[in-house]
Amino acid sequence: MLMLRTPRLVCSPIVESDWAFFLSLQQQPDVMRYVADPRSSEEIREQFVARLPEWSPGSRHWLCLVVRDNATHMPLGVTGYIHREDDCAEVGFLFSPQAQGKGYGRESLKALCDYAFNEGGIRRLVATVTSGNLASRRLLEKTGFILEGELREAWWLAGSWQNDWLFGLLRHEYGNNG
Repeated sequence: MLMLRTPRLVCSPIVESDWAFFLSLQQQPDVMRYVADPRSSEEIREQFVARLPEWSPGSRHWLCLVVRDNATHMPLGVTGYIHREDDCAEVGFLFSPQAQGKGYGRESLKALCDYAFNEGGIRRLVATVTSGNLASRRLLEKTGFILEGELREAWWLAGSWQNDWLFGLLRHEYGNNG
């Protein structure tokens, strides 16, 4: 089983017993503010179930890893990626409010990038962030991602069209910044 470890964290594939945490994360207005409008438990459950099948490099569903504190085993958030092409993947992450601002996002994203570039066969990682989500933008930039552009009125959220920031990170750049 794929497991990423850092000095403070362990990131392991999501399993059925993570449902309550996943649901609570997806129902947190502060967490989802830049991600999605409120959804029903049934819609969230569909997304959860789609992430449960065993994942291996090249799989067409999300690699969804639950990020846990090494000492307490408490879940802090989720991170992962989905292949957009054979050697290109989109990263994503969500962290509970109590875990934000403590460096867990950067630590887990760095571990994910290490895996993707060194073992996952990935040449290019991308991320899409709703304009205004400065915390996610800073996290990506600290990890070495570069703002490549902005899509105007790309995402309907909170009753209006939002712009999306597009970020990219190439394998050969990562060693210099990671």
